[in-house]
Amino acid sequence: MNTYRLRIASPDGSFFDGEAVSLMLRGTCGDLAILAGHIPFVTAVKPGKVRLTLPDGSEREGQTEGGILTVRKEETTLLSGSFSW
Repeated sequence: MNTYRLRIASPDGSFFDGEAVSLMLRGTCGDLAILAGHIPFVTAVKPGKVRLTLPDGSEREGQTEGGILTVRKEETTLLSGSFSW
């Protein structure tokens, strides 16, 4: 599976910085699934669950209180006001 670099951070620190297969969360216009090669964009993120799939096939589930998601060719970044696994 193709991967991309993902960073998840909040004012409390870094929660993830590594390779990901997919990131699923809720944006202001609905549910989003970010995969490798996704078109670049920026969107606000609503409070709710965040699901991350790692290259080994395992999944991690977290909770965000909202924030900003930036998808770029080089990396995807979720900056959250508050985040927890």
